[in-house]
Amino acid sequence: MDFIQIIKAILLGIIEGITEWLPISSTGHMILVDQFLQLNMSEEFKEVFFVVVQLGAILAVVLLYFNKLNPFSPRKTLRQKRETWDIWFKVVIATIPAGIIGFLFDDILDELFYNYQTVSIMLIVYGILFIIVENRNRNRVPVVSNFKQLTYKTAFIVGLYQVLALIPGTSRSGATILGAMLVGTSRSIAAEFTFFLAIPVMFGASLLKLVKFGLNFTGFELLVLLVGTFISFIVSIIAIKFLLRYIKRNDFKAFGYYRIVLGIVVLLYFLLVA
Repeated sequence: MDFIQIIKAILLGIIEGITEWLPISSTGHMILVDQFLQLNMSEEFKEVFFVVVQLGAILAVVLLYFNKLNPFSPRKTLRQKRETWDIWFKVVIATIPAGIIGFLFDDILDELFYNYQTVSIMLIVYGILFIIVENRNRNRVPVVSNFKQLTYKTAFIVGLYQVLALIPGTSRSGATILGAMLVGTSRSIAAEFTFFLAIPVMFGASLLKLVKFGLNFTGFELLVLLVGTFISFIVSIIAIKFLLRYIKRNDFKAFGYYRIVLGIVVLLYFLLVA
């Protein structure tokens, strides 16, 4: 039985690593998968697991972008270090709205919106929005094609869009990518800025959840958590590299169609089967 829980942690880590970075809602997938792949652990531990496993995904960003995000690198000139700090300051500015709203209303939002109806609707709505925005931008030249062109005002506006992701099923990456594209950024800058925004947001969420739960893990619980986190880390590296390659030649409409289909599947499953 213990071995089965390890296998489940591996599978959940794979799902987290893929869905955290692609704009398709990790919550929507986790809700559906949880119907078939439930961890036989305490409810308190499962709540911690689904948040802390995201740390693996964050560490993947840190690894892949370590040089770009490291303002202390001896290989960088003084100007390059200032540019790196500038990226971090923009990340902080963009993190403020979701950080404040999430800290104040996290439990209330979960209570009101963490259900299959909301998740299904958000999957479908944002799927449609991806298609609309991509059609709108078809012949438009991005205003922001590098981080120097990304102003603090634009970063803050993208941060406001990230607040929408507090509603389950929206997708944090989906909301921020859509927001960034609506204010004129290129797909690549929208995706990378989304990756960077995840670092403080998800580290903060994981820390908050660990503080609430405490560190009273059994040895087996700790093993399950570490396995899921490690697998999430490995798969996230693959998913991020895939997304960056994909958007060089393709738009986000495929993800929009996928979200619509998934939203319908979730809705029908709970209405007709569960």
